[in-house]
Amino acid sequence: MEMHFDQHISRQFNEDLEGIKTEMLEMGGMVARQVADAVDALSNADSQLAEEVLRIEEEIDKCEMALDEHATLIIAKRQPAASDLRMVMSVTRIARDLERIGDEASKIAKMAIALTDEGTSPRGYTEIRHLANAVRKMLNDALDAYTRFDVESAMRTLAEDEQVDMDYRTAVRELVTYMMEDPRSISRVINVLWTLRSLERIGDHAKNICEQVVYLVEGADIRHGHERNLKRS
Repeated sequence: MEMHFDQHISRQFNEDLEGIKTEMLEMGGMVARQVADAVDALSNADSQLAEEVLRIEEEIDKCEMALDEHATLIIAKRQPAASDLRMVMSVTRIARDLERIGDEASKIAKMAIALTDEGTSPRGYTEIRHLANAVRKMLNDALDAYTRFDVESAMRTLAEDEQVDMDYRTAVRELVTYMMEDPRSISRVINVLWTLRSLERIGDHAKNICEQVVYLVEGADIRHGHERNLKRS
């Protein structure tokens, strides 16, 4: 699926629009790598990799601020309308979600360091790997849908968040039961529960990115479950 934006008298305007889109996708690649490294750091008890994840968080924050500034300049200078304005707005909204995904990856990295310091592998690593694989796929598919302006792919990816939520709730119930049976595991398993919570939140943010794909291409706001706003022939 392709989306064709209006051609402008100003070639620079087209370059500005393409530029912020490229910046956002580069930020998305950084964040996706950060999530993968955070999970690997936890799974492999690699505190050095976890520290690298924490270091990258500052770079991601700078990317969001730069995108906000570039978008503001485009609006002020070009006064975009219709699909052009949606492009600018969707980029800033997605950048916000990407920054928050980066925050969640940093939380996972901190949990990895804490669990490494404890020196034992707690119950729940299987659940972490399962949920991590699901949300990483959602994030990559959401960014790919944006790259291709693919509403159908975005809607399929968006729907996957329901399964992520179900898997998260199931894992929490199992781990709470385990803590009740073995109180000595409480401190370790709580860190796992926080990690699972961060992964579930990453899935929510990936869903938000999919909603922005629909907004960009169709001009429909389907946030907060308002899929009825999407008019399809």
